[in-house]
Amino acid sequence: MRVATLTCLVWLAGCTVGPDYRAPAPRPGTGAPLLGTTEAHATTREPPQQWWQLYQDPVLDELVQEAFRANTDLAVAAANLAAARTTLESARVGRYPQTQIGVGTERARDAVTDEILEIDGHPAQTLWFYDALLDVTYELDLFGHVRRAIEAARADADAAIAARDVVKITVAAETTRAYAQVCALGEAIAVTRHSIDVVTHEQQITQDRRDAGAAADFDVVRAQGLVAQVRASLPPLVGQRQSALFQLAQLLGRPPGGAPQAAQDCVQPPMLRELMPVGDGASLLARRPDVRQAERRVASATARIGVATADLYPRISLLGSFGGIATQPSQVFNSVGLTWGIGPNISWSFPEQSAVRARIQQARAVERGAVAGFDGVVLQALKETDQSLSTYGAELSRRQDLMIARDRARQAFDMAHEQFLAGAISNLDLLNAEVTMVGAEAAVATSDGAVAQDQIGVFKALGGGWQL
Repeated sequence: MRVATLTCLVWLAGCTVGPDYRAPAPRPGTGAPLLGTTEAHATTREPPQQWWQLYQDPVLDELVQEAFRANTDLAVAAANLAAARTTLESARVGRYPQTQIGVGTERARDAVTDEILEIDGHPAQTLWFYDALLDVTYELDLFGHVRRAIEAARADADAAIAARDVVKITVAAETTRAYAQVCALGEAIAVTRHSIDVVTHEQQITQDRRDAGAAADFDVVRAQGLVAQVRASLPPLVGQRQSALFQLAQLLGRPPGGAPQAAQDCVQPPMLRELMPVGDGASLLARRPDVRQAERRVASATARIGVATADLYPRISLLGSFGGIATQPSQVFNSVGLTWGIGPNISWSFPEQSAVRARIQQARAVERGAVAGFDGVVLQALKETDQSLSTYGAELSRRQDLMIARDRARQAFDMAHEQFLAGAISNLDLLNAEVTMVGAEAAVATSDGAVAQDQIGVFKALGGGWQL
């Protein structure tokens, strides 16, 4: 009989209720080449983990490393991960016996003591009682309640790791983005100042010609208006650059005025010296931590179905106690007050189990939502990457045309300047050539910044940088 009972308990110990987890499979076609990839600007070679090093900019490398060390958002993510790991350790404790020590005293009447006193012919008394007890409880976990809870906590900890990695990707991308914006605005400011010098010089020539009787006051006024118009575009650029420096400082965990001097001196946005490596859809999904986080949420939700299902069955624990109870403190730890016991305890919500079944249905609904969320994250990852690649490719093509337009505008201005001095064209023709050249110069500078921002958007969508 004892052998049969032991065999039954061993068999039940391996009976874990609830569904076993199977990772959700991405939808067909998600592993195909990325749609935004073209041979003109990208390659299917896998991107490096430290993608910002493709810019070959030591200042940028140091900024990203500093952000990883000091960023406050990463500190919050690390704290959340520590909390999740603590919850996992707490769940694992359920696999081991639970102990509790209690020492106390109380003044009371005790039926057993009263009975002994009456046998001896003494009246019942109110006495002081002293006790010191060690209680031990061990849940057999026959239906996997503890094991499923550990599975859920482990999946939650893995999801917290993925959430931290998402923050690392964001920190790397946004630090690079802020630095690139500072540099691009530095270039735009330099271009604007050069344009101011050019139009100011032409204004002076016009004034000199007016003084010599070769030009009218109207020509001078128009030239002065162009100078003021070009000069007016400078303050907004300076303000935007200062704002970008504040943003960079915040990402580095510094006060607003603490952006590194090396970043403040940058006047050329970082540019790739090779085709952008992007990989394919399958590697993208394996790389992005938000996909991993969504998958771990499905695992956690599946395990919690098992936790809820285990409540349909009895929870059996072994209880033990050892200690002493006596009316004198000195008798608590000798044979007079010795007390001990051991035995099973069964806890079971039966026959009314509607609340338990409601929790099971709730857990299943959460699991279905987690699966749908996983599918949504996969589609979002692919959409973000394809969109960013398409935007990047379009801006590259636009920049090429803008550079051609700028070069032609420069040639046209040089020709107009020479013809104006020779008296072959009017001041208005020269002014129009100036306006066209200034606009073309500014457009290229703006496009340089847009290309850098679009590149960073692609790298962020690709999901690299969390492996450090």
